[in-house]
Amino acid sequence: MKPVMAEKHAALPPTVDRPPKRTGLNRRSALSLLEGLLYLSPSLLLMGIFVFYPLVKSIRLSLYLTNPLGQEKVWVGLSQYKEIFQTGNFGSSLITTLLFTIYTVLPGIAVALLLAVIANWKLKGIGFFRTVFAIPIVVAVASASMMLYNPSSGVLNYLLGKVGGSPIKWLVDPGWALISVAMVNMWRNLGFNTIILLSGLQSIPEELYESGRIDGAGPWHLFRHITIPMLSPTLFFLLIVSVIGALQTFGEINVLTQGGPVGATNVIVYSIYREAFFNFRFGFASAQSMVLFLIILVLTLLQFYFLERRVFCQ
Repeated sequence: MKPVMAEKHAALPPTVDRPPKRTGLNRRSALSLLEGLLYLSPSLLLMGIFVFYPLVKSIRLSLYLTNPLGQEKVWVGLSQYKEIFQTGNFGSSLITTLLFTIYTVLPGIAVALLLAVIANWKLKGIGFFRTVFAIPIVVAVASASMMLYNPSSGVLNYLLGKVGGSPIKWLVDPGWALISVAMVNMWRNLGFNTIILLSGLQSIPEELYESGRIDGAGPWHLFRHITIPMLSPTLFFLLIVSVIGALQTFGEINVLTQGGPVGATNVIVYSIYREAFFNFRFGFASAQSMVLFLIILVLTLLQFYFLERRVFCQ
């Protein structure tokens, strides 16, 4: 019996030792991570100071009543959020902001697309016109408003006088004030939008257009079935950026109308500004800013959910 048992034990496979841990690989990965964080440290520092810290501070302030210096004094919890929805001021500011977004985003992208298509033509001296399209980026809001809306020497009233129309009080009439500010905003963003769309157009392969022409496609069919699908990632990017920018508009409102006349241009960001630096209700202004942040986040996520699947991916 003993020899048989010895043979069985001899037939068993030898014990396999576990391989040693790859400490060198783990150390290399840690060093790579540390190196990446080192390169990112300037951006992370700036983001921490100017984005994340103000965000955390605003969340904290929204839960307190503050003194005129902005110091936290009385804990009130979510009562200031309730006040936002109980009063009608925030609702009217939200409607004004959404109207402003509608007036500026899609018309601005459409006009910029038209100018980008023209700027993409291979014509002699087209570089000069591309430079002209970019000029609005560097023009100040006050200069643009004086040039467009001055009652006596403004461009718009001058053109109306040429066609026999009567001058319009663009920034004083409640019916025209928001549209006037929207036109300035759209005009100032026109250069940026045109440059971005032009870069997208120049990245479309010319072979696609040649294939379409061989198949008998006309200019409209080429634009509809080649240009727009190939340009959809750029259009999607511009739509996201433009909506976020329109919902956060402040400069044009502050310079041109200061929320007037009769609250016709009192967008959310300007309402937050007045609550904080005129009424010294820093906690209530912080609560409004948090609500605006959530609105922008929800609208951005909705755009990604409904539009991202329509974007052409190479």
